Amino acid sequence: MAGSPGTLTHKQDQAIIALLTHRSTEEAARAVNVGVRTLYRWQKDPDFNAGLRAARRTVFAQAGARLQQMCSAAVSTLGKVMVDPGTPAATKVRAADSILNHSAKAIEIEDIEARVAALEEAAPKTGRR
Repeated sequence: MAGSPGTLTHKQDQAIIALLTHRSTEEAARAVNVGVRTLYRWQKDPDFNAGLRAARRTVFAQAGARLQQMCSAAVSTLGKVMVDPGTPAATKVRAADSILNHSAKAIEIEDIEARVAALEEAAPKTGRR
């Protein structure tokens, strides 16, 4: 889990997990049976901090994947609300507006990704790994 393998102790790995799963640093420290000051000190350590950031990125990526899985159902729900004759007009308008806004953002993101890919392809190959 750490930035460089083997640089963190088992207790520090547990602390990273606790920081991600508890509401506060104090609760995380109690969960792994270390002092709060120790946990704050570990957070200033470059290796611990790198491990914590990597773990946060992993959690965020997993949440993003879950959101993507739910997109189809969300769009279906908005569409059903929008066309349901029993839905109040204001709710229909909000659903329609949401669909249009999200569609526009998706197109913008695709365009930006295409531009970035073209720039990366055109960039000099030197210095790349």
